[in-house]
Amino acid sequence: MHDIAGAIAARGHWRTLDMAIWNDPQPTGTGFGASTGVAGARAATVDAGLRRYMLSIYNYMASGVLLSGVVALLFARSGMAAAVFGTPLRWLVALAPLGFVMAMSFGLTRMRTSTLQACFWGFSVAMGLSLSSIFFVYTGASIAATFFATAGAFAGLSLVGYTTRRNLSGMGAFFTMGLFGILIAMLINAFFPMPGLGLAISIVGVLLFAGLTAYDTQRLKQTYWQVAGTEFVGKVVVMGALSLYLDFINLFQFLLSFMGDRR
Repeated sequence: MHDIAGAIAARGHWRTLDMAIWNDPQPTGTGFGASTGVAGARAATVDAGLRRYMLSIYNYMASGVLLSGVVALLFARSGMAAAVFGTPLRWLVALAPLGFVMAMSFGLTRMRTSTLQACFWGFSVAMGLSLSSIFFVYTGASIAATFFATAGAFAGLSLVGYTTRRNLSGMGAFFTMGLFGILIAMLINAFFPMPGLGLAISIVGVLLFAGLTAYDTQRLKQTYWQVAGTEFVGKVVVMGALSLYLDFINLFQFLLSFMGDRR
């Protein structure tokens, strides 16, 4: 549930970035009458810059997911997870990732890029500790199968967001409302369980984070044109990786409710 809250909190950094770069000098475009050769060279430079930018985001995101997975597995197998989750410390472990997300989102303009990077790695470790609980609920084989299924689905959905010519920006408000709606439904189901509600939440969750994966990828691509050549590129890379990480992890957990074999 805290992963949904983290996804909601992470939405706030987009507005913060928009405000921060509003008056920031932008790279100048190709002037009227420029030669075709110069225009082509500049276009090639921009394309190369965009590729490096997106690859940096994916590298951070994938490294964070890998780090979380290793931490979750080691923490569960060490026996420490079983001891912690049987005490009030479980709430600290569960809420720590949300604390990192909120700190990064609301401290974005004040933090240096290196500080944001350190927070991202700290968030990945904290999320790994929190995710270790799934090893007590589902079999290792079903967790691995769901992870690879999620990775394949994520790659395809992100590719759609990167290549589609359809503008997905109008879906932002719909996705945000969907996040709030699913969080409320999960709270209701936690306190007042209803037959079929859990399954409905899982179905909606898969669809919602499938859409968010494509939406966030397109928005990150569009944001490049705003931050290219500015001091904000490094920050956008880290925060973009955080957004895609949360999309991946939430998609994984909702798929696990379908594909996971319980112990």
